[in-house]
Amino acid sequence: QVLLVESGGALVQPGASLRLSCAASGRSSYGVHISWFRQAPGKEREFVAIHSWSSNLKIYADSVKDRFTISKDNAKNTVYLQMNSLKPEDTAVYYCAAGSIWTSNPSPAQQDYWGQGTQVTVSS
Repeated sequence: QVLLVESGGALVQPGASLRLSCAASGRSSYGVHISWFRQAPGKEREFVAIHSWSSNLKIYADSVKDRFTISKDNAKNTVYLQMNSLKPEDTAVYYCAAGSIWTSNPSPAQQDYWGQGTQVTVSS
């Protein structure tokens, strides 16, 4: 079992920055890759970024490449999502997820564990 707890969501203005955190715990927290997904109202949950747990490999969705950065702190078992130059279309509930499949385009169905989500709202 892997427990994921997100934090850091907030209401911000366009152009602002925000950092989300995903703290992982549990016996099986090793060997899983951590991904960020997001879901806007009325839309499907979409992939944002993934970080390999055993290396520094990272993959981003085209919509966030060059604006978002995923990173991890092994000592804290925490994965971060640094979001810069936020746009209104980034408004969504952001979820972190853990799965054992490494792929360039993770799908929600491939994830084994989910956090509860954190709301990010970008509005003036």
